[in-house]
Amino acid sequence: MFDAHANPAAAARLGICSWSLRPKAAPDLAAGIAKFGIPRVQLALNPIAENRPGWGEIETLHALDGVALASGMMATKGEDYSTLESIARTGGVRPDATWGANLGAAHAIARLARRLGLHLITFHAGFIPHHPGPARDSMIRRLRHLADIFDDHGLRVGLETGQETADTLLHALSEIDRPQLGVNFDPANMILYNMGDPVAALQTLAPRIVQVHIKDASPTATPGTWGAEKPAGEGSVDWSAFFDTLKARAISVPLIVECEAGDTRIQHAIQARDLASAHLQRIGGAA
Repeated sequence: MFDAHANPAAAARLGICSWSLRPKAAPDLAAGIAKFGIPRVQLALNPIAENRPGWGEIETLHALDGVALASGMMATKGEDYSTLESIARTGGVRPDATWGANLGAAHAIARLARRLGLHLITFHAGFIPHHPGPARDSMIRRLRHLADIFDDHGLRVGLETGQETADTLLHALSEIDRPQLGVNFDPANMILYNMGDPVAALQTLAPRIVQVHIKDASPTATPGTWGAEKPAGEGSVDWSAFFDTLKARAISVPLIVECEAGDTRIQHAIQARDLASAHLQRIGGAA
């Protein structure tokens, strides 16, 4: 059982991604959050915006009464994560074939997020090309457009890390030139996509980070294939250096546990919660 009184910094900062709990309906999500032990969630918004069974807006709010909504997540259409090549081709806002559907979803999710009182939306931009050219120009325009849509509803945006290097993402943010557009930093994704050391990337992106995912991974032994997600503390993220950097760079943002592999999600989520809580205590809760 998590003791909020023993670690108020963790209680104030930690939460869990709703999709990590694989809920079939809002009451399932509420039950999973209760097991996690900290009533704060990053909420997947597509099921609610699309009014899927079990995810009506009113019934979701009723089920989550007493749960703090840290942020929302928009899933883009048509993504295929089966291989690195397939997600490079289908991910985020890069494909022309799904741009119209993603644009429409963004408008609906922005309106929903405002009604829910959210202030931050995160999503995967897709693979931003490292070098100038038509594909990069198109993505920059589309991301600027989405940032403006969310800004019109009082929302900041955090782009998920991993699908490009930290330098490429930082340069793209500068080119998009929207101060409300930042980074949802996921250290495991840097490893899964083989895009650089997470702690070095954290240093590079520090001024633009608006939220952190607590997730771990190990690198692939076969170039061109996925790394493997691991329970927090069992992968390749140097968590001591990671939290030391959070403190040194004064990155004081929500820390949201994400687990997307295996059949023991709640156990892995609690392991991540306890790891992050211990490091927050170690650094004095000042991150």
